[in-house]
Amino acid sequence: MIHKYRWWEYVLIYGGLILFLIFILAPFIEAFVVSLRPLDSVFSIPYRFITEEMSFQAYIDMWINVPLLWLYILNSFFIASAVTVLALLAIIPAAYAFSRFEFKGRDGMLAAFLAVNMVSGAVLIIPLFKVMQQLGLLNTYFAMIAPGTAFVIPTGIWLLRSYLQKIPKELEEAAWADGAGRIYTLVRVIIPIATPGIMVVAIATFIAAYAQQFLYALTFNSVNELNPLPVGLFQFFGRQTVVWNELMAASLVGILPVLIVYVFLQRHIVAGLTAGAVKE
Repeated sequence: MIHKYRWWEYVLIYGGLILFLIFILAPFIEAFVVSLRPLDSVFSIPYRFITEEMSFQAYIDMWINVPLLWLYILNSFFIASAVTVLALLAIIPAAYAFSRFEFKGRDGMLAAFLAVNMVSGAVLIIPLFKVMQQLGLLNTYFAMIAPGTAFVIPTGIWLLRSYLQKIPKELEEAAWADGAGRIYTLVRVIIPIATPGIMVVAIATFIAAYAQQFLYALTFNSVNELNPLPVGLFQFFGRQTVVWNELMAASLVGILPVLIVYVFLQRHIVAGLTAGAVKE
């Protein structure tokens, strides 16, 4: 019989959820409110959450003041998509190998992957710049895609490896008994079953790639038309002032691609997170 919560337990549960949502959504709500205000009233004292001068003018002005804003958003989406595709091509076979094969140094390599995540990209920015310069890749999309791909692969391997370990090995053995090879088994048996987990990894990789573009683009690219959104937003910073209302408006518009991807793929996220939750 399912235990029914007491009234005070409901209060604690829903109260905690409300506080959590307020903590998560507060920055977005404040950003939206700032985007509606005239620039001269953003830091007005006393502070008022709602003012009479609020309008959507900043959402119009931002396209005028930064005419390539739409291109920056497309560049960010393209770079994040390319990073996700290239990363998955490495993550899927690597995670499968780490989940199925016993080989010398496996645990050490997995530990090294975790260590990579602890290293800031800023530490490697100068060596990476020299490499890109020697290869003639500066001022290209690849100069921003390659470092982003390298830094998201270790986390993806760890996430997908844990998911693949829950898939029974008997399924592979049955395919081998029918004459299937290792690659055929991976493509036709394991990947279809692991699709929810792969989708979770893909979405996490896309979000990480979308968010980490600023440092690489600022260092490896000087062509304005190739800039992603984080660098494009720099144009709202003037020498004397920052156009905060337009900056907030552009930032909110810039996260729409991530929200759209999440909305369309959320059922895969739920399926991937709940897979294996029921004990057989």
